[in-house]
Amino acid sequence: MSIVSFGEFLIDFVPTASGVSLSEAPGFLKAPGGAPANVAIAAARLGGKAAFIGKVGDDEFGIMLGGILKENGVDGKGLLYDKGARTALAFVTLRADGEREFMFYRNPSADMLLTAEELNLEVIRSAKIFHYGSISLIVEPCRSAHLKAMEEAKKAGVLLSYDPNLRLPLWPSEKEAREQIMSIWDKAEVIKVSDNELEFLTGSDKIDDESALSLWHPNLKLLLVTLGEKGCRYYTKNFKGAVDAFKVNTVDTTGAGDSFVGALLTKIVNDPSVIENEPKLREVLTFANACGAITTTKKGAIPALPTEADALSLINKKA
Repeated sequence: MSIVSFGEFLIDFVPTASGVSLSEAPGFLKAPGGAPANVAIAAARLGGKAAFIGKVGDDEFGIMLGGILKENGVDGKGLLYDKGARTALAFVTLRADGEREFMFYRNPSADMLLTAEELNLEVIRSAKIFHYGSISLIVEPCRSAHLKAMEEAKKAGVLLSYDPNLRLPLWPSEKEAREQIMSIWDKAEVIKVSDNELEFLTGSDKIDDESALSLWHPNLKLLLVTLGEKGCRYYTKNFKGAVDAFKVNTVDTTGAGDSFVGALLTKIVNDPSVIENEPKLREVLTFANACGAITTTKKGAIPALPTEADALSLINKKA
């Protein structure tokens, strides 16, 4: 298996109208979501081999999510169904500019109850890249499962990829969020943060090279800062730079970062040397930016994830 993604898989309820609060929304569309699952599906849609590890409820929604992995060609051997807890739900408000606010129903939801003993270690050890977020660090027993999965991946020589995917409403406090997100920071070899996450983690309101490089650690091979419609910045041991975004008609930013990560990881699996080769890396990041941009043009994350042909068509249009 090339890319194994670990963490939460849930149902997003997205208002049928943009720019309204949850209480004013006339209705909701249900959309499968959860950043690590989005990344696995993004990779599979681009032709990569991906697997997902996590837990959902043994309920209608959980069974639906398992079906979505299958439909999208993601290996679901590591997906477990909990008889006693429900699949997590998130209500997402879309502001008029397509940005989001969240309200979560998970007390506790199945994804929080995954234990270290339940992990499918065979799937983890067979990966080339093991990708994860930080939501799985919030509570036990999922936190121990997350740490064990990382440890097993590391032992097997798997590249570790981290997108903290900050969701403050889920954490007991900002302090706890910052501490836990940073508690596993020096393990990852590829890290992607958004501009807001960079501000949150550094405590600085500057989004510049100095601020980004304060997050550098010796095991890191590639640090990425995504800047929405301004593209992304990249940092490696030997070079740094920026790649422009694509101009599109943004409807919903959900899943754009996951699409970007899925594209990047798929390309790293195909050719790990891109991390050391700046022209190649810039090409890969242009492709990842195209994938992220396309994902913002439709509502919901998974329905909006592009194929390779979609991304290439956008790149060629710009050329």
